[in-house]
Amino acid sequence: MIKKKSSLSKGLASNSRKPYNAKIMAFYYSISPIIEIVIIAIMINYILSFFWNTRSMDLILGLLAFLLIFAASSVFNLPVLHKLMLEISSVAVIAVLIIFQPELRVALSKLSLKGKRYKEITEFDKFLDQLASSVYRLSDKKTGALIALENEDSLDEFALKAVMLNANFSSELLESIFVTTTPLHDGAVILHDLKIVAASVILPLSEDSPQFGRMGTRHRAGLGVSQLTDALLIVVSEETGKVSIARDGIMTRGIKIDRFKGVIRSVFNPPLKKTLQSRFNFKEWLRK
Repeated sequence: MIKKKSSLSKGLASNSRKPYNAKIMAFYYSISPIIEIVIIAIMINYILSFFWNTRSMDLILGLLAFLLIFAASSVFNLPVLHKLMLEISSVAVIAVLIIFQPELRVALSKLSLKGKRYKEITEFDKFLDQLASSVYRLSDKKTGALIALENEDSLDEFALKAVMLNANFSSELLESIFVTTTPLHDGAVILHDLKIVAASVILPLSEDSPQFGRMGTRHRAGLGVSQLTDALLIVVSEETGKVSIARDGIMTRGIKIDRFKGVIRSVFNPPLKKTLQSRFNFKEWLRK
């Protein structure tokens, strides 16, 4: 008799738990759409806040237009257009990843935790912020400028014929060099390892390029060096104030500040980060 009562009590307890669990699951299913909406809203807000007022915003608008046309082809039963949009989408994804690699890299880097790696590149971030601020202040004033960021290939053959500075980089120094009343403004500035190596540098002009059009001397010089070396050339137009970047013999004009930072970070972050690490010093090693 006692066993029957205990089994009966267990059965009643298990039956009482089932409605409780069912209530929890029902409550979860009722709020799950709200959770999804909140997560989607946060994702959309992050994407728009990162790409807004940048060249990449054109990508977002183009993607929305593409989705609208794709939806219209399905709703209005347009099989040829629908098939064409499917074919284009497979190629467009690869093209977007290649063209907007700098922006995507910066966007993904912001999602990572600020650990040891973040501390290692802090000095580079400061340099990049100061460089971008200087370049776009010159752009606002329509002050012509030509800046060469040295990479693996040495630019000593051009620097040695100019005014050697070997000064620590600062935005004030860089901007003062390009003031039209100073004797150093006519020519390029070479930067290497967070230092201003030389100013008033005469660079070779590009001889032939389909990009010439109305290209001025600064742009031709920047394009010429990018064809000979792996340096990255920054050009500020004196006429329009637009910022251009030349690399590997290709010049991209009208670059906005976010893409400017993304391109430079993608090219120069690894080598500059190495220079920030402590170098082996034989005398200090003997002292230890």
